[in-house]
Amino acid sequence: MTFNIQSGIRGLDKVAETIRSASPDIVALQEVDVNSRRANGLHQPAELAQRTGLPYYAHFRTTALYGGDYGVGIISRFPLESVEQYPLPVEPGTEPRTVARILMKVHGQEVSIYVTHLTRRPFNSDIRMRQSAAIMKLLSADPRPKLLMGDMNDTPDSRSLRLFKRELMDVFALRGQGEAETYPLPVIPNLRIDYVMACDHFMPKSSRVLRVKASDHYPVVADLTLLDATKAPSAEVVRRPATLEPATSSQ
Repeated sequence: MTFNIQSGIRGLDKVAETIRSASPDIVALQEVDVNSRRANGLHQPAELAQRTGLPYYAHFRTTALYGGDYGVGIISRFPLESVEQYPLPVEPGTEPRTVARILMKVHGQEVSIYVTHLTRRPFNSDIRMRQSAAIMKLLSADPRPKLLMGDMNDTPDSRSLRLFKRELMDVFALRGQGEAETYPLPVIPNLRIDYVMACDHFMPKSSRVLRVKASDHYPVVADLTLLDATKAPSAEVVRRPATLEPATSSQ
């Protein structure tokens, strides 16, 4: 799951309930507070880990807000073997942005999870393109199976998303069920700006958007099978794109 939780301002209980309802193994979080007045002093990833039964968590600070730290995070059923954080290019004077890389072992295989939140719309398409290029440079140098999840603040036909899709599968585009939009708006059409993207060591099975009012974004859930990374995926498997479970010979 990827979920921009809007710093839990609509209630962290609603966020936790939404996550529990989907039973994900890994949740990428954006707009996450730690020890801020807005969060009533809570470490939101730690609190969500406790409330959802996903015991492993991390927070990646981008800036200070409301007397605490603000950024992206992760909660996971799988232990976090290591965590790293890389700054992304931004325009001078604008909000800092980051991409986090979390290494975990899933059914004995090392998997890299990348979590990010790109610069906000409606403008700044050039800076999002530079941010996407920086992320793809990291991914291209990483030989492990990998997922990229987050609020990309751009639509599927944007330049930044097209760059991601050169090497990654957009899981909802391949196996999505129901309405795709993740950012509801009052007047203009709703937007699809939140994504789960996977390399070809995953076989996407299904994806859906949860239309819940726990945040100003809807979370995206993807169900994927992790393939054996020691075997090159066949062209057929790559075309059959989306919980993380070990692949079996019957698949």
